[in-house]
Amino acid sequence: MPPTPDATAPGAAVPDREVPDRGRADACPGALRLHPADDGALARIRLPGGLLTDRQALALVEAAEALGDGQVETTSRGNVQLRGLAPQCGADLAERLRAVALLPSETHERVRNIVASPLAGLDSGPGADVRAWVRELDARLCASDWAAGLSGKFLFALDDGRGDVAALDADVTLIAASGAAPGTPALLRLGRSGHGHPVEAGQEVTAVLDAARSFLDALRTSGRRAWHLREVPDLLPAGPVPLPAFAGAAPAVGAHPGGLSVGLRFGRASAAQWRALVAAAAASAGELRLTPWRGAVVPGAAADLLPGLAAAGFRTEPGSAWERATACTGLPGCAKSLADVRSDAAGALDAGPAGAHPGPGALPVHWSGCERRCGHPAGRWVDVLATGHGYRVTVNGPAAAPMAAEVTNEQMAEAVAEARRTTK
Repeated sequence: MPPTPDATAPGAAVPDREVPDRGRADACPGALRLHPADDGALARIRLPGGLLTDRQALALVEAAEALGDGQVETTSRGNVQLRGLAPQCGADLAERLRAVALLPSETHERVRNIVASPLAGLDSGPGADVRAWVRELDARLCASDWAAGLSGKFLFALDDGRGDVAALDADVTLIAASGAAPGTPALLRLGRSGHGHPVEAGQEVTAVLDAARSFLDALRTSGRRAWHLREVPDLLPAGPVPLPAFAGAAPAVGAHPGGLSVGLRFGRASAAQWRALVAAAAASAGELRLTPWRGAVVPGAAADLLPGLAAAGFRTEPGSAWERATACTGLPGCAKSLADVRSDAAGALDAGPAGAHPGPGALPVHWSGCERRCGHPAGRWVDVLATGHGYRVTVNGPAAAPMAAEVTNEQMAEAVAEARRTTK
């Protein structure tokens, strides 16, 4: 059975009286629970904060080559997926992951869903280096028996104050003070609340864990079932501090003061591409940070590495139509898909009209092969949905509005570009 998408309309809030009854556990794949897909089994390896050492990154591509299709796929939560795996390879894969500390807990491996600001501590951004929070939260999650009861979809976000991952619709979001006076507390947001709770210094991770546990306790007491806090917003109180709208901007590709940022087309890298990324990390600080926007940051890397990464096929220059463009797996990897969406999307992006790059503030665009819209962005986005006869282009999320009833592949590039230009 495929991973089950949320039952709510993408990007839409759930009214209190229309809460979906989650009568069973989610079916999200993990490193130990492999998902049977049309192109072979799929494993999803959680990487809290998207953090990888160069040795760990090398182990992933070696596993992909030995056990799967040889490609490494990144997700919208900064995790990694390996595809095309043989069904009986689970024990071998688990052994490889344990050897490089990528499987610290067999009982909790699917709940280690943590995103963090990828440029934290590297640039002249607002402040907190959230990596310490990431490591503490991960360790304490794995050590808490109750945490195994969280859904494999439940998401934690640790934002350094710039508002990037705070825009990702996480269940529990911790936001560091941004440019404030010393001692200003971090804020904790629950679900989609527009208000936050102040958090005492030194108690940030405890507050995050307490919120997740309170959610499980409230579900148990009420007898309700849910995977996400946003599905039952009445169970936990909103905080007293109003929160601004968060920009949610991905790191720009190219050079940054503390390293490099590159983009992967639809989050997939061949073995050769991934090894080029590993080599760049090994030549720098020995670290990679995968982003929730299917890119990678190489801390400490110098700008002179960019040409080599560009030659390997990474996006290294801003201003491309590929920016903020994503797609589900599509055919042939997913039997539910009505089209080879990645091939069609790549054709549209490469053949887009002049000036088709999204520009500042433009909406992201996501191609989907079926109504489940796997991997779609949070908030509003240009939704390109396969219909079996072409694609329907709409603006999804709150205040959804159709941009075109249905378009052919030849018409899609212009329709998508127009949607992105007119819906900023």
